[in-house]
Amino acid sequence: MSKQVDYLLPGGRTGVLLIHGLTGTPAEMRFVAKGLQRRGCTVYAMQLAGHCGTEAELLATGWRDWAASVHAAAARLSAQVDRLFVGGLSMGALLALNYALEAPDAVAGLALYGTTFRYDGWAVPAIGKLSFLLPWVVPLGIGRRRSFTEVFPYGLRDERMRQRIVGAMFGGDSSAAGLPGNPWPSLAELYRLARHVRARLRRINAPALIVHASEDDVASLRNARLLLDNLGGPSDLLELRNSYHMVTLDGERETLIEASAQFFQRVQRGRQQATTPLPLTLRAVGAE
Repeated sequence: MSKQVDYLLPGGRTGVLLIHGLTGTPAEMRFVAKGLQRRGCTVYAMQLAGHCGTEAELLATGWRDWAASVHAAAARLSAQVDRLFVGGLSMGALLALNYALEAPDAVAGLALYGTTFRYDGWAVPAIGKLSFLLPWVVPLGIGRRRSFTEVFPYGLRDERMRQRIVGAMFGGDSSAAGLPGNPWPSLAELYRLARHVRARLRRINAPALIVHASEDDVASLRNARLLLDNLGGPSDLLELRNSYHMVTLDGERETLIEASAQFFQRVQRGRQQATTPLPLTLRAVGAE
């Protein structure tokens, strides 16, 4: 049975809602949550419907259930703050975008970490790169009991963090590090969400900070470029050169936290405009 593992870190009147990824857990947002709290934000790391429990519980939900849980979490946090920023990792970034579509007046800005429209990273097996076909395959009854198991390097370049997360992932407690695989029907739901959001990106006018690893092993940099080219509001890219997909946990997470906090501050000061990019030092960091 799912454990309730969401958490609220009280701070100032700026609220940040953090959304984890598919088969993930609020724990994958804890470093970012604590870092933003130290910088004066009130942070709520929410828990998506059907997550942090069994695979059967996950399969009983779809993307509209996940989106509904985002609405509920945003309402909870909004009652305690003056302005709301929404951040998400991987599929969580898609859900953040979807919330901005459905509640545009409620969102001051978006922090999009490792946005995943498509699993096309360098470590994804060939069959995994065909997973975008699942919305058409699963309704035919094909693969309803199959999963794509996570593969090396598991979204992490930092070896110590990888050992820690993989140990928890395969240790049987999905509330600690998520499920070790992505069920095909749930992936089909992710792709339905991705298609829904992608077709409506130009309607999203909230300013956005896009953070993506240049060598993302799960979702290539093309996913970030798609956002830059199509979002309706001002956006900029922070490209991390020493991280993989799980940028909220990997070695450059402090850079991500600082860039996010600066972005939130600029938006609140009214300085975030389409013609005003992030400082050059934040556009690409890490070793050449």
